Amino acid sequence: MKKLIIQIPAYNEAEHLAATIAELPREIAGVDRVAVLVIDDGSEDETAQVAAEAGADYVVRYPLHRGLAATFRAGLEESLRHGADLIVNTDADNQYRADDIGLLVEPILAGRAEIVVGDRGVQDLELFSPLKRFLQRLGSKVIGRASGIVIPDATSGFRAFSREAALRTLVLGTYSYTLETLIQAGVDRRAVEFVPVRVNAPVRPSRLMRGIRDYMQKSAVASLRAYTMYKPLRVFMLAGGFLILLGSIPGIRFLYLFAIGQRVGHVQSLILAAILTIVGFQIIFIGLLADTVSFSRKILEEIVYRVRKLEMRAEKPPGPEDHS
Repeated sequence: MKKLIIQIPAYNEAEHLAATIAELPREIAGVDRVAVLVIDDGSEDETAQVAAEAGADYVVRYPLHRGLAATFRAGLEESLRHGADLIVNTDADNQYRADDIGLLVEPILAGRAEIVVGDRGVQDLELFSPLKRFLQRLGSKVIGRASGIVIPDATSGFRAFSREAALRTLVLGTYSYTLETLIQAGVDRRAVEFVPVRVNAPVRPSRLMRGIRDYMQKSAVASLRAYTMYKPLRVFMLAGGFLILLGSIPGIRFLYLFAIGQRVGHVQSLILAAILTIVGFQIIFIGLLADTVSFSRKILEEIVYRVRKLEMRAEKPPGPEDHS
């Protein structure tokens, strides 16, 4: 029996949540049961009450606002506890067309993918400004290079996970889960597929970013942190190698001048070359240490995965009551 849980992270979404839940499909080909889980991230309005009245099967309410990444992570955990074989994540403001959920889960049901991401077609999406479309394409290419996956839409939150992929997904960032999970999936060699999906007109401004500059800063930090976490040796080797290369320029200049007889007055080049080279080798050494720590992190991830599986087997899935 295949069970699909559609999880909806929500923060102050009382105005739009009922309409979002009403449009969710309750029957999907290849799935025996469809349930809805709403995670109320410390809302200051009646989000949890609206979710229950609108027909959500499970409502989880946290007393304090923790952010999208933490709420997404909690949603995966709750979905697994309730026996989900497939998990779909969608937005509370009805950004994505609910009719496309069947498209998201089909590659998983067919055994082609473990994670499926809805591709909004950001390069042609009229809802985005030309600058935002450009930044979305650029960001997707950067994340694609970091993860080793061809990524057309890196920031889409409309995603489906198999149970195995959800068990192995570990979100540590605080800003958003979208970039980190793709890099992790690429490093772990997970089968990821992108399917075209449709979007509805926005009903409110984005709460995840305050503007293009804010989006660029947070996305860059999140991408760099995730990439450094999963591929530390490459990051530190590139940084250290660049400094060593930079230090070789004044070093070669000093040697050249020394060779042609100008042996006085150029000690500054030698000092600069020594400083840059030493710092470069120190960064490479830090990279080696970070790579060792990375192996330890992979062992910890495997332990977390096995503990999760044991916990899911030991726990009896609770009923559709409120866990506030």
